[in-house]
Amino acid sequence: MHVEHHPLITDFPELREQLHSLRQEDHHFARLADEYEALDKRVCRVEEGIEMLDENALSTLKVERVALKDELARQLRKAAEPEGCCGKCSC
Repeated sequence: MHVEHHPLITDFPELREQLHSLRQEDHHFARLADEYEALDKRVCRVEEGIEMLDENALSTLKVERVALKDELARQLRKAAEPEGCCGKCSC
């Protein structure tokens, strides 16, 4: 069974620069990104049959992964906004 990884750099190629900067400059973001990547790898190991986990536990991990990715995406988009942008316009 082919299992697709979801690395941040692949999912947000247009935000590559912000991803690199935030990983270097924001310890909280870097910690969340590391957590996300570890969780993504674990989900993939379970889906590939390398690691055993019941369906409920796997579903919980996937929900956690989505929540982390949503938060990281929010922070990446905010970092990509022009200086002084309110975030509600299309500057």
